[in-house]
Amino acid sequence: MRIPEETVRQIQQTADIVDVVGDYVSLKKRGANLTACCPFHNEKTPSFNVNPARGIYKCFGCGKAGDSVKFIMDIEGIGFPEALRHLAKKYGIDIPETEQTPEDVAAQNERESLYIALNFAKKFYQEQLTQTDEGQSVGVSYFKERGFNDRTIGEFELGYSPEQWDALTKAALKAGFSLDILEKAGLILRREQDGKADAKVFDRFRARVIFPIHNLSGKVIAFGARILKADKNQPKYLNSPETEAGGVPLYHKSNVLYGIFQAKTAIRNDDVAFLVEGYTDVISLHQAGIHNVVASSGTALTLEQIRLIGRFTPNVTVLFDGDAAGVKASLRGMDLILEEGLNVKLCTFPEGHDPDSYVRAIGGEAFKAYVRDHATDFITFKAQLSLDEAGNDPFKRAGVIKDMVESIAKIPDAIKRSVFFQQTARMMGIDEGILIAEANRKFLTEKKKAAGRHSAGRADNRQSRIEPGEIPDRDSPVEGFTPDEFEIAPSPQRSVLSRHEEEFCRLLVCYGPRELEPGYTLMQYLLDELGTLDFQTPTHQKILTYARQSFARGEVPDAQEFLGHPDEDIRQESIGLVTERYSLSDNWVQMHQIHTPNEIELLDRMAHGNLLRLKKAVNEQRLEAVKQALSQTADAGEQEALLTEFMKIKRIDKALASELGIVVAG
Repeated sequence: MRIPEETVRQIQQTADIVDVVGDYVSLKKRGANLTACCPFHNEKTPSFNVNPARGIYKCFGCGKAGDSVKFIMDIEGIGFPEALRHLAKKYGIDIPETEQTPEDVAAQNERESLYIALNFAKKFYQEQLTQTDEGQSVGVSYFKERGFNDRTIGEFELGYSPEQWDALTKAALKAGFSLDILEKAGLILRREQDGKADAKVFDRFRARVIFPIHNLSGKVIAFGARILKADKNQPKYLNSPETEAGGVPLYHKSNVLYGIFQAKTAIRNDDVAFLVEGYTDVISLHQAGIHNVVASSGTALTLEQIRLIGRFTPNVTVLFDGDAAGVKASLRGMDLILEEGLNVKLCTFPEGHDPDSYVRAIGGEAFKAYVRDHATDFITFKAQLSLDEAGNDPFKRAGVIKDMVESIAKIPDAIKRSVFFQQTARMMGIDEGILIAEANRKFLTEKKKAAGRHSAGRADNRQSRIEPGEIPDRDSPVEGFTPDEFEIAPSPQRSVLSRHEEEFCRLLVCYGPRELEPGYTLMQYLLDELGTLDFQTPTHQKILTYARQSFARGEVPDAQEFLGHPDEDIRQESIGLVTERYSLSDNWVQMHQIHTPNEIELLDRMAHGNLLRLKKAVNEQRLEAVKQALSQTADAGEQEALLTEFMKIKRIDKALASELGIVVAG
């Protein structure tokens, strides 16, 4: 369906970039902008920047950039029309119905169809729970036994699937859904029957209470279903299969946390996420007023789930569900949390209790106090648990020490590593230097393995040195290493000329309409002084051409016009040009009474300096070209002409250097 241009503009103008991005990551104020760890790539130090005034975002790590619509496209993996509809729904903007062209019909997004089918199923299960005798007697009774009130049942959109083989199937077909869409959404199963043309069709979930699983934006993407009968032939919990549409994942269980939609705001506000195991743990804690809680839904904790939490807070408290054996089996996931740079604490409960039963026993406030008093950092928790098991056996204690070193070595922050080495050394009764030496040995071993994998076939496989007692920070480049699959590889080295072209474009985009003197804009000054010189970097040349064409029409485009240009290259480059990675603290003036000149005050000087450096870089390229030509000719006449040209260019170079205050030898 084609969306009218005026509606597109209304959505773009209404969608507040801070509000939109804030639904997915925790933003922190820094000067006039906001920052966060990028949701599009793995990083420990925030490089994702949001500019509220211009309505744009930019990541200095992976290069992702755009406005609110582009952010939704990137984060949800959807197209432009669907992103517009997503934002229109968020802000209550009506999209007028327009006649569909054959191309529009052909391009109908399968993903949207699956969302609609899943939403239909959710409403069906809710109606079965609240409006049928079976749902009331079986489903509602179960939820009430768990202590869930009507408000909680509604907030988590809980439901019930009747015992019939095809209740949902019949209702969905009657509503106009196709069997193909229902099957792709994971709602039905089709099995071929011997000797029959038609396959048998039946509902995936039958006689189960239903727990809808939402994505970050609140859309239902899957279901978890619990059987209430004692049937050894049926699994206790049954989940939707993983689904995708148009090659884009819709539901991938390793990427999803149950309750994240309901919890994301509380996690951001409380600056900690409580991680539990099951659906009922999440719901019970939420009902008790503890909203910053999510679950891994019974699956082993994954990197994707950890990174999802990391968008909102660096702090995780794991509330264990189970006995000591279950706790020990879960510790591997804690190493993953450490490796991602998050701060992890663990909390167990009195014997016979899990988070669900304990919060119902003592209430929300007492539960929070218990977690506050009993949560222990992972390293201490693991050391105490392991030492208790090892007892006085020296070989087991040695194994515990090695295991502890492996966990600490995964922590990317050098200061935190040092603190935990000291703490563990005291607990183990061993010299701290031995722990550090063991960690260095393990790090070097892993480094050699990685270097070997990445350097297969290379004759020169150099080995980097590691200083004694020091583990290189994971964020720092190490010679011989290739960044792992989640890190951003360094950008290829750029020429000096390209950097001066970029600065020219930055001044042009950011300050073009600014008047250096009455009636004389910065854009006119830059274009006049540049003359007919063209740029070598294609995107910089596009910006220059657009500026020249606009100026020839008597127009001086401002930054917003560059940011809204129909050319994607100009748009993306302009976002990078107007986004400041660092900003000067107000404390210089407010606390220290030190005034630091800003760019506006230095604009004429900056523009003049940039033009000189740009021309000098171009001139130096010409010098190199003449030198190259001289080395390749033996003709005396040609050599004399080239030498004359060389001296002329050299004089220009010296003049430019003199004006810049640079001393040039020879």
